[in-house]
This record gives sequence, structure tokens and C-alpha cells, in this order.
Amino acid sequence: MAVLPWPPLAPEGGNRQSPLLLAPVERDPAPHTSHGSNPQLPLVPGGWRDHLEAAGHVCILKDASDLESSSEIAKLIEAESLEAALALHLYRGGRLLQGHGIPFGIIFGGTDLNEDVNHGEKKKVMGKVLEEARFAVAFTESMKEMAQTQWPHARGKIYVQSQGIVTGPNSAFNWNTFLHQSGINQSADNLHIFLLVCGLRQVKDPLYLVDAFSEWHREEPNVYMVIVGPEVDPVFTREVGARVKSAAGVRLIREMPQGDLHAALKNCFAVVNSSVSEGMSAAILEAMDLEVPVLARNIPGNAAVVKHEVTGLLFSDPQVAWPRASQVTCETLGCLASKAGTAFYFYNTCWFLEGRRISDHL
Repeated sequence: MAVLPWPPLAPEGGNRQSPLLLAPVERDPAPHTSHGSNPQLPLVPGGWRDHLEAAGHVCILKDASDLESSSEIAKLIEAESLEAALALHLYRGGRLLQGHGIPFGIIFGGTDLNEDVNHGEKKKVMGKVLEEARFAVAFTESMKEMAQTQWPHARGKIYVQSQGIVTGPNSAFNWNTFLHQSGINQSADNLHIFLLVCGLRQVKDPLYLVDAFSEWHREEPNVYMVIVGPEVDPVFTREVGARVKSAAGVRLIREMPQGDLHAALKNCFAVVNSSVSEGMSAAILEAMDLEVPVLARNIPGNAAVVKHEVTGLLFSDPQVAWPRASQVTCETLGCLASKAGTAFYFYNTCWFLEGRRISDHL
């Protein structure tokens, strides 16, 4: 296990530290929504914060989008006597931590390596952030390799640590009610529901499989794809809504409480991911934890988690996705995908292990 070069935690009974966790999150109107924005329950840093606080440290969690300038961070550091910081996203979060005289680390997001790196000024800023950062964390080896290629000077400070998640299905969730509210009025016993969970923005490409699933639904009316996710890009959200409205066998649910979403994942036939780019998909990890088969677009971020026909199924275009999805109806393959996925999850991404690894080496 790599040791992150951070000031060590004080021993039990010693002086506690006050780290800042800076996590840009997507916002939506519903509280406690999965893949949304509840500031009290961020997707990635929550486990780390819990373990740091359990060790007696005081953690301040801030949404980077609420901070307009580096000067606001400076005031916060002084007011709270902060001694260290950890930022999610090299550009959106890390750039705010430069020049304040406290050690900090950053966690790469998929946006950093798949989108922002293609913008010259942003790439330059991210390089400067890496020069000052004590360490950087990539979720996968492929993300680490991409970062090292873009910023060779940071080669010695980039570490790989899988993303952690925790699931908690709502025991009071009613699957039949969910189906009815989705406009699916068939017996749940005969349905094959594929859930695509994502924030509604172009990089998640939720429309990629719409035509393929519509065609499949016309041949097998018990097959549906349900897109679940908060509005992130309002213009694109309207485009998705209009397209889905005219697509047979496809439904759109804007947002769900996290516990309800996890319960829906547990009840669905399989989870689908069609993103153009991913760092490490939380929806895929959640499906694995819930022992639900996964059907994912074959991109580096997904391929790092999903091994084809071992921990899930990969596809490269919509016409391949359809026959691949139909394989899930094979009991043997579905069982293999879910069990292998669960084994992968417990070995690599338990949220408490993630938090423990960070807190052990801060």
C-alpha cells in the first residue's frame, strides 16, 4: 500500500488537526439524493471525513462552487485555523488551494483528465497545482498513467486508490409504485428494467442507447430502460426529456432520494452506463455492491472496473449493447457478473477501507 506523504495524524490523546475537505459537487433540489449534491453527504470525501473525525480531528467540508476566489479560502484557513487540505478535482478544487502555505493533496476527477486537460489554460493551471500539491490520488492505474503523461513532473507524487462507496437501500421503498410513477404499467414479475443512473449532462451521454432500447422494447415489450438523474445541464436536460418522450420503452426520472435509488438498483434487472468518459463510476460500484449485473460502455474508466464477462459486460456501440444486454437474461452469466462484481467491490472499494487508508497516512 502506498504511503501518502502528508503530515502524520497526532496519536490518540495528542493535538488534533483541522483539515479542509474541498469537494465540488453537482446540486439538485432534492435532499439526500444519490449522484446529486447533498453537501452533507458528498459522494467521495464522506468516508474520509468520517474517519478523520472519528480520530478526533475537526474537518471542514466546503463545496468548491460556493467559493469564488482563492481569497475566500485564505479567510477560511485563517478563521478556522486549518492545517491541511484535500480537494476533489485538480482544476475545480485544487486551484483554490495554491499559495496558502498549508500542505494539500488532490484527487483527480474524470473531468480533469478527460475534459479540462484539453483546454490549454486549464491544463497549465492544473500543472501548477500539481507542483505545489503534496500528493495526488487517481482512482485507477489508467488515470495515473494519463496524468503522468500530461504532467511528467508529478510522476513521483501520484498514487492509485480506488473510489469508495456505501449503499443503503430504503427498506420501505415500493418497486411497484416506482414502476407506476415511471409510466410502466405491467406486472413487475415479467419486466426487465435497465437503470441508467447519471447527472443529466452531455459527458454522461444518456441518449446513446435510447434508439437501441426502443427497438428492443418493440420486439420485447417487457424490456425498459429508465434514466435516473438530477438536472445538471438545463438545456441538455430538456433535450433528453424531449427525446425520451417520443422513445418507446424509455423513461426518465429526474431525481430520487439516495436510499430509494439504491433500492431501485437492487430491484432492477441490470445497471447501464453509457458515459463518454468516467473517472470511476459510482453507479457501477453501487450496482456491484448490491449484486446487480452491470452493462457498461467500453471506455478506460469503466474498463478499469468492469472486466468483460467477469465483473460485468462491456459494449462499444449501441448495436452491440443490445445483444450484450440480452445475455444478462442468462442466469449463469448474470450470477457471475454480480458475484464477481461484489468480490471486486469488497476487495478494492469498501468505503471504510478507503477512509482508513487516507486517515492512516495523513
